[in-house]
Amino acid sequence: MSIIDEHIATFTPAQQTEFGRISRIVRDTVPAAEEGMSYAMPAFLYKGKAFIAFAAKKKHLSIYPFSGKVIDRLRDKLGNFGLSSGTIRFSEDNPIPEDLLKEIITARLEEIEQAIRLKEPKPR
Repeated sequence: MSIIDEHIATFTPAQQTEFGRISRIVRDTVPAAEEGMSYAMPAFLYKGKAFIAFAAKKKHLSIYPFSGKVIDRLRDKLGNFGLSSGTIRFSEDNPIPEDLLKEIITARLEEIEQAIRLKEPKPR
């Protein structure tokens, strides 16, 4: 069992269903994603950088795209969810739609790729 699946197994059945769905979408969208932990949460990584993590709180579920810029970029589409600078809060009754989740993932991957390009040595 993977780190992500082990962590999901600790949640309530409804939370397991929702985080299982999110994990499937992430794995289908980013087959090269690695699994790990970041800030004590199960996270998916791309080229060594965390791009999405999740957690269950008492009154809501959360995903963390590790970027306030991603949340700002998609703020209009995230209007039905609780937001903070790095968190998107939702519930089993109000899940993040698959197409919006894919947009969040894609936006974060683009950000990671851009950061990698900026760190590459410039040709002389």
